[in-house]
Amino acid sequence: MNGAVFGLTQQHISEDHSACVFERKKDPDGLYVAPADILWTTARDGVVRLRMEEMGPASELPVTTVQMFQDTVQYYGNHPAMAVKRDGCWKTTTYLQYYQQCRAAAKSFLKLGLERFHGVGILGFNSPEWFVADVGAIMAGGLAVGIYTTSSAEACQYVAENCEANILVVEDHAQLLKILQIQDRLPHLKAIVQYCGELQIKRPNLYTWKEFMHLGKDISDFELNDIISCLKVNQCCTVVFTSGTTGLPKGAMLSHDNVTWMAKTFGKHYGFREKEVILSYLPLNHVGGQLYDIWLPMCFGGTTYFANPGALKGSLIPVLKEVRPTIFFGVPRIWEKIQEAAEGMARSSSVNGNVSTPIQSLYADSPSLQTIKAGLGLDRCTRLHTGAAPIKKETLDYFMGFNLYLMNVYGLTETMGPYMLPSQSNLRITSCGKALSGCKTRIHKPDKNGVGEVCSWGRNIFMGYLNMEEKTNDVLDEDGWLHSEDLGRFDEDGFLYITGRLKEIVVTSGGENIPPIPIENAVQKELPIISNAILVGDQKKFLSMLLTLKCTVDAATGKPQDYLTEEVIQFCQQLGSGVTRVSEIVNSKDPAIYNAIHTAIQRVNQKSASNAQKIQKWTILKRDFSIAGGELGPTLKLKRSFILTMYEECIEELYKA
Repeated sequence: MNGAVFGLTQQHISEDHSACVFERKKDPDGLYVAPADILWTTARDGVVRLRMEEMGPASELPVTTVQMFQDTVQYYGNHPAMAVKRDGCWKTTTYLQYYQQCRAAAKSFLKLGLERFHGVGILGFNSPEWFVADVGAIMAGGLAVGIYTTSSAEACQYVAENCEANILVVEDHAQLLKILQIQDRLPHLKAIVQYCGELQIKRPNLYTWKEFMHLGKDISDFELNDIISCLKVNQCCTVVFTSGTTGLPKGAMLSHDNVTWMAKTFGKHYGFREKEVILSYLPLNHVGGQLYDIWLPMCFGGTTYFANPGALKGSLIPVLKEVRPTIFFGVPRIWEKIQEAAEGMARSSSVNGNVSTPIQSLYADSPSLQTIKAGLGLDRCTRLHTGAAPIKKETLDYFMGFNLYLMNVYGLTETMGPYMLPSQSNLRITSCGKALSGCKTRIHKPDKNGVGEVCSWGRNIFMGYLNMEEKTNDVLDEDGWLHSEDLGRFDEDGFLYITGRLKEIVVTSGGENIPPIPIENAVQKELPIISNAILVGDQKKFLSMLLTLKCTVDAATGKPQDYLTEEVIQFCQQLGSGVTRVSEIVNSKDPAIYNAIHTAIQRVNQKSASNAQKIQKWTILKRDFSIAGGELGPTLKLKRSFILTMYEECIEELYKA
């Protein structure tokens, strides 16, 4: 095969891109498919049967991630693929340059000894180098494996061992130090690459990004092209580890077909247009970050802008204002923070009325509200998505007041991200909508109210958990249906509503099964000063609740501070209290604040379905939850089991006679 077919240069990209045509080496049956008759595997080099249908989206021709990339280069070669701010200026990379850099990285991985189906672990914040390392690892026949930046050295070791990583790519010196602590315990590790800053220490097989990108210069295009030609659509290309909020992280193996079919089908459903603008800020080792930031733009010729590492610590709004994305995905806590920023802008603008309540759509096109939308950086957004955790109806209602419709999508790591999704023309508040065409959903063992476990089937369903046969058998039944452990129900028109988690159900000593989320949301609705409300009472005689107050956050570390937010201070002043710190309220058990909380919880209790669902006791914790404190996962999801263990003594105090 001609090396230039895969090794594109500028001369292959004409103005109308029509001159660039890929000749693909095919298997005898005309597809890049390895023979397989099983639906799941736990082996790194395993193959699975494609879940193809005879008609519709699920019947479409499968392609590898590299083939999808090549198609995009053919049509959008000169269009910006990535943009990052360096030295105060936005620097862009075209799709052609991106593709060439991935090939160079792939060659360097091969030079360093990357073996087929062995991992390339990536530990760092979102950046062009992260993308290039990820795609380059796949091109070279390895497995791309992201590692949470908040992971301890031991957690990094767990992931690297699990995927038998040959190379680890780290962001900076701080992340490098984690790996150096465990390097001797990783027998498969051959090299480490640092992609930001100069090396502060010198060691064998430790490289800067610049050094790394030149290592593979003597690897020929022919050698790399042969490896690319051997990639199969039904083999693993990336491993996404779960966050470990309910136990040890599990490595979900995703095939080329999982990735490319999902990107294409999801994008088509939502009408993703050419050259969309995406802001990358959520962890890239999370499946949502990968789908939205890497694969959707690659499929449709979009441009991904990278936020700075402090985005989740408070600097998200400024970069949103700069980038003005056309599509934005945020987890519920991000939307709550954006809502707080909008309310602050509204208080200082000419918008009248109570800005804590939804603003009527009648005024959504007023100059003041348009100014607020622009101030949030959402004035160009045509699609706004939320997912990864339940979102409050009040948050959805609030943004609807700006004509900003948050699409509540639903999916898992094991489904290659969101596969249940509504549309703006067919929106039902709090519903996750319906399954993508080509996917199937059913409720397993529904109760009298139609609530049961959500199960799914389709070409988006993962291959299995790496090296975890028992865990894979737990979630994939004998017919190949994925069991989510999420509880949900369908309405009369087939719209899905998620009602809770099987493992999060509180079972009292009296045998009452109580979903915590509706009660927690009700308390937060009654008390806007509350940041977190955690229902406890498993195997107890009655329910109690842990509360945290909204406070300021250290922008550098993301740690909660003792200072109350302006919103909370104003609330306290209205009650006649002059407190400004969390500690002042907790230490003195401020009567005005405690009485207000007691009254609000009584209002919630009055609406309870039964006495068993009433909150009998509660306490305010000394600090808010955070990633740094361990109560929140990397995507800001509550780690309930961790919280219950961490505050065990506090909980026991609530149940003393």
